[in-house]
Amino acid sequence: MAPEKRADDVRLLRGFERRFLAARALRSFPWQSLEEKLRDSSGSELLLDILQKTVKHPLCVKHPPSVKYSRSFLSELIRKPSGDSVTLCESTAIVSHGTTGLVTWNAALYLAEWAVENPAVFTHRTALELGSGAGLTGLAICKTCRPRAYVFSDCHSHVLEQLRGNVLLNGFSLEPSIDAWAQHPGPHTPEAERPWVTVARLDWDTVTAPQLVAFQPDVVLAADVLYCPETVLSLVGVLRKLSTCRKDQRAPDAYVAFTVRNPETCQLFTTELGRAGIPWEEMPRHNQKLFPYEEHSEMAILKLTL
Repeated sequence: MAPEKRADDVRLLRGFERRFLAARALRSFPWQSLEEKLRDSSGSELLLDILQKTVKHPLCVKHPPSVKYSRSFLSELIRKPSGDSVTLCESTAIVSHGTTGLVTWNAALYLAEWAVENPAVFTHRTALELGSGAGLTGLAICKTCRPRAYVFSDCHSHVLEQLRGNVLLNGFSLEPSIDAWAQHPGPHTPEAERPWVTVARLDWDTVTAPQLVAFQPDVVLAADVLYCPETVLSLVGVLRKLSTCRKDQRAPDAYVAFTVRNPETCQLFTTELGRAGIPWEEMPRHNQKLFPYEEHSEMAILKLTL
């Protein structure tokens, strides 16, 4: 790198560092200078350097700023290379309207980070998410991984209402069902880079194999849904049905992310997978931490062979 260019980068990094450590208003950051830099290069190394000087700065790791401030900063930073960001409406209460699905949980952030590092898992494929909640994971995948189609699903009426709102809030057209797209998917052209998106009501205890077949998923995912034995048994039941969904083709890949809150519940999940004849393997931890969540939380992603 030329000395003068490196000097410019150092000044830019110092500007971000000083403002972030002082918790200055986001509008005061040198965003225009960053955008000019990104137009001249791929910018990935510069963005990583900015993360190291801000949210991953030793002082911030030891004395983190508010979650709201960090998320707002990351949302603004992420949109610079892509011109886009994820915007969410969610509850401030852990439990609201009798459900935990109105707030984003740690494993959803963890799975979104993993997806951003592994876009090929979703590119030009149809994804079915089980228990989408507020929708952060799916929206991040839709905006960064270029899936062909994405099906958000949940079963609680308030969660589904909020989920539909978040999909629309992020600029996606909301299709009424999977059927019209499945019959007329159309060619994949540059003009159609944005995925086809729908929100479906899916009750794990009552859904049938033919209903799952209609989604035609290439990849299935779920985040932070292992919170009690009852949901574990219901989830494994759905996965068993999905394993028979595509007799003429290979079954979909499946990825389940979770926070280890109760080791016995996690053990029950892997035991039930074994009983159902579903092999699994734990995915390696990804390299980059993009979202603010508890560092001490033990999280994992299992890849299931359906």
